[in-house]
Amino acid sequence: MTTAAVPVGDGSLQRITVLGAGAWGTTFAKVLADAGRDVTLWARREAIVSAVNGTQRNPAYLGEIPLPAGIVATGALEESLDGAQAVVLAVPSQTLRENLVVFRDLLPPEVPIVSLAKGVEIGTGLRMSEVITSVGHVRQDRIVVLSGPNLAKEIACGQPTATVMACTDHETAVRVQIASAGGYFRPYTITDVIGTEIAGTTKNIIALSTGIAEGLGFGMNTSASLITRGLNEMTRLGVALGAQAPTFAGLAGLGDLVATCSSPLSRNRRLGVQLGRGMTVEQALEHNGELAEGVVSCRSTRDLAHRHDIEMPITEAVYQVCHRQAPPEQMIRSLMDRPPTPE
Repeated sequence: MTTAAVPVGDGSLQRITVLGAGAWGTTFAKVLADAGRDVTLWARREAIVSAVNGTQRNPAYLGEIPLPAGIVATGALEESLDGAQAVVLAVPSQTLRENLVVFRDLLPPEVPIVSLAKGVEIGTGLRMSEVITSVGHVRQDRIVVLSGPNLAKEIACGQPTATVMACTDHETAVRVQIASAGGYFRPYTITDVIGTEIAGTTKNIIALSTGIAEGLGFGMNTSASLITRGLNEMTRLGVALGAQAPTFAGLAGLGDLVATCSSPLSRNRRLGVQLGRGMTVEQALEHNGELAEGVVSCRSTRDLAHRHDIEMPITEAVYQVCHRQAPPEQMIRSLMDRPPTPE
């Protein structure tokens, strides 16, 4: 079954559905509602639906941060998509494929599809927009990829941030930009989808590395070195795949990298600290109660780099710690023992 979209008229987007009520999905729903949109938030868990509708809170992910009245939650997927003028996919990257099998026949035709997921799919090496195209049967010019320094809790509290909305069709990106812009959320548009997605994936891996270094007791020199060289290797991979190098010096690249590597709110940095202090990956994941994307991304990104013969030493070192039980100290040692090269 295909749900009909409400006619857009002048191109503005008023009725927007967010599929996924985790921290970032709920936060972006708040951004849209604060920008004056009518937002339907689809959640699997009835407890979240009840909390959002009854108390204007999502305590499972955002604690006591109040949500705008413009958000209505539902557990009924078909109902949530009925009449939507844009759809936001806010499900984890490695479950996107299975979710799209369920979503695709209900997605309204021709409306923008906004992707919040950051990652490279294990096994296929596909970026999230490529998964949306191949599984969801959505054209690339309808897919808007959102990335940047987007720590959910800060944005949910109304702290100012800028972000990037990437789409191969600039006008589609502009429509989503206008629909989400507000007093604390400033989106910019670009057409480099590849660069935006590669940056959003690899920054989580680099954040793990800076966390590990902090957990080992190293200071800002080490952290700054990892961030800078991490930016170099994410740019190298992105350009090899067809991205534009300037993207990595912007919000989706350097901006998101600095935030994720530096903030205590970053799940990846926090998990890295725990690894550096002696926890196993399993212990750290259990302690945090949520997945840090870099643990998965270091594996899929490493595989993608190998396919294209791209050297990514930090990604390789993090992979060895997370998936080959290498001691965290080995990560630093393997990087410092590399042969000298020009910068």
